[in-house]
Amino acid sequence: MKKDTVLIVDDFETNRLILEDILSDLYDIAQAENGVEAVSMMFSGTVIPSVVLLDIMMPEMDGFEVLELMKSNNLTANIPVLFITAADAESSESKGLSLGAIDYISKPFNPKIVRNRVINHVKLRNYSVSLEEMVREKVDELVHAKDRLLEALADVIEYRNCESGQHVKRTKDFTKIIIDYMVENPNGSRYIPEADISIIIKAVSLHDIGKIGIPDNVLLKPGPLTKEEYEIIKKHPVIGSEIIKDLLDIDKDNQYMQYCYDIARHHHEYWNGLGYPDGIGGEDIPLAARILAVVDVYDALVSQRVYKPQIGHDSAVEIIKAGSGTQFDPEIVDIFLKVCGQFKNFNQRNRS
Repeated sequence: MKKDTVLIVDDFETNRLILEDILSDLYDIAQAENGVEAVSMMFSGTVIPSVVLLDIMMPEMDGFEVLELMKSNNLTANIPVLFITAADAESSESKGLSLGAIDYISKPFNPKIVRNRVINHVKLRNYSVSLEEMVREKVDELVHAKDRLLEALADVIEYRNCESGQHVKRTKDFTKIIIDYMVENPNGSRYIPEADISIIIKAVSLHDIGKIGIPDNVLLKPGPLTKEEYEIIKKHPVIGSEIIKDLLDIDKDNQYMQYCYDIARHHHEYWNGLGYPDGIGGEDIPLAARILAVVDVYDALVSQRVYKPQIGHDSAVEIIKAGSGTQFDPEIVDIFLKVCGQFKNFNQRNRS
């Protein structure tokens, strides 16, 4: 079993050797003869100690400066620091504790006190790390369970549409094609951080979640809708966004849920402001929703639905192209036209 590491930082070699002799049967020992060397070792990851024994009075960089640097770096901020102090250094001990040191050991060293204090703080450190890891695992489990629940809910909607989940899968894949191009060719307001790619693609799954509130006689009606029925179907973005808003209120800092909300609410808005439900236009429409607007219409056009037959890829491309600047963001359409060959290849592979 790998031992914990104790880093001893002291400009007097004798002090370092005495402490090493006291602790070396319990821990791996690393030594630094000054603060600069210690900081370099820790910040580079060369040494990742469980505890640091840190002298205060050192040339170049004293112990207080080392501690302040450690607390400012995520890699070292939570490593326990015990100051090495002189027997009469009460003011130094007080200052060290106020800066974040957790304890101190006095010179001349009492081996039993040194061992017991280091043992206790290593145990506390390891317990804290273990507890944090356990909490992270539980949070990850809860997030995964919530994601699966939301995806299952999206599948329910697709089954109601007689799509068996394929519309969701296709829109996710088509969205990825467009976003991959945007990430490789960043452009001002159309910039998407690479870290957001998977989040947006996952959020696409819930774009039609509001259809859970649309009656079957409207949602599954063969043939054109009446004006009244169309007004009912137009409610699904609001219904969907309200469902997601309830989840956002629970987890306000969840970027995934924010993308879910933006996409569900606004993927039927038009670039010229004549869409629904809010009648917003241009760049007031969230970017992810503007992308999904193109993707969703394309997939609807090339797919057979209860209310219409499918049309060919080339005809669908022409319809998207004709909607540039009115229904769709013209720059998203330009990107779609550059990558639509990939859409065609995907259709040929997945609809045969």
